[in-house]
Amino acid sequence: MANPFVHVELNTTDLGKAKEFYGKLFDWTLEDVPNMDYTMIKVGEGTGGGMMKHPVPGAPSAWLAYVMVDDINVATAKAKSLGATVMKDVTEIPTVGWFSVIIDPTGAALALFKPKM
Repeated sequence: MANPFVHVELNTTDLGKAKEFYGKLFDWTLEDVPNMDYTMIKVGEGTGGGMMKHPVPGAPSAWLAYVMVDDINVATAKAKSLGATVMKDVTEIPTVGWFSVIIDPTGAALALFKPKM
């Protein structure tokens, strides 16, 4: 499948409460990433994800899906040309890859992701 969903991330106003809730609700393994305020969600089969304190002050907690792209710069520019707003321009995640966050013309947020190979 071209452009699969590859990661789902919770941006939360209360990371401790979210970890407690989801850790009890589902059979997920939650692993804190050393030297980062980030928790990986390992689900076994299927697309995993992560949790972090919401980076936008005052914004409500929300889930954000990541879609893999071949070229992060081209995909981000294409989204913008089609009417998306670029909320977070292309940013490197050291040792992992690059991502950007767009708001589509209907107001929905989506992250684009290019892994390091």
